[in-house]
Amino acid sequence: MASSPLIGKLEFEVEIDATPEQFYHMWAHRPHHVHHTSYEKVQGCDLHEGEFGKPGVTICWKYVHDGKAKTAKQVVEEIDDENRLARFKMLEGDLMEEYKTFVITIQTFPRNDGKAGCIARWTLEYEMLHEGIGHPESLRQFFIELTGDMGVHLVKEK
Repeated sequence: MASSPLIGKLEFEVEIDATPEQFYHMWAHRPHHVHHTSYEKVQGCDLHEGEFGKPGVTICWKYVHDGKAKTAKQVVEEIDDENRLARFKMLEGDLMEEYKTFVITIQTFPRNDGKAGCIARWTLEYEMLHEGIGHPESLRQFFIELTGDMGVHLVKEK
């Protein structure tokens, strides 16, 4: 079966000085602290339903993307502490005006060059509502910058 031109996937990696555990733990267990690392990008993360750090938790984000205040409501589909992987499925919000589905997966790995720090791998999987919608390249840049900000903050937090 051929894939639809409306279905896309963006994968990218960002090297940071924080440990794999620090970065993963922030997203999987303390997402409500992300705004402390980059307030100009993320203004808040509120618990809507469930418990932080548990699959099935529903959280609501307030953030600024492309110069505009936006919101997102998502459910945490998976938290895998052993593999340092967290998966978030978008339920409502600004992204859902352009995408039928949008899933964000974050996984961290130790650097393989012997240096301190980690590699944060982001995977954005999505289905556009119609062909006039573009791939989320500016959102990719948003996450690259946010990852860098978080890395700096987490190293100071040690």
